Amino acid sequence: MANTIYSATSTAWGGRDGRVVSSDNRVDLQLSAPKGLGGDDGPGTNPEQLFATGYAACFHGALKAIARGKKIDIKDSAVSVTVGLIRNDNGSLGLSTRIEAQIPGIERASAQEILEAAHALCPYSVATRGNIPSEVVLVESD
Repeated sequence: MANTIYSATSTAWGGRDGRVVSSDNRVDLQLSAPKGLGGDDGPGTNPEQLFATGYAACFHGALKAIARGKKIDIKDSAVSVTVGLIRNDNGSLGLSTRIEAQIPGIERASAQEILEAAHALCPYSVATRGNIPSEVVLVESD
């Protein structure tokens, strides 16, 4: 694709009970299926954890970019993403997401504005919008 500014490639062997390696070998992980999916809950990770990890990092980057543009310091912020494997009405499997952001030190209305702008900017949010059930929640900081 002519407009690609970065791409990453990973290869999987063995599905949920195998291994995944990125083309540059920076990611080399064992995969294990969780008990909830009939697996042995082994020591490896799974596709939902990998998706949640990538989404959380990407979303937090978007959150920081929006705040930086508004000259607001959110250095103590955090983003958690929960990815669920769900059964759709037609019986097929699908995904759901819940994005929780903590943005301490600024008023709630400003934090909510930054959160919504980050959801509009984040490439993961753009790619999944309208395709999977998703919640975006501003949570109180501890």
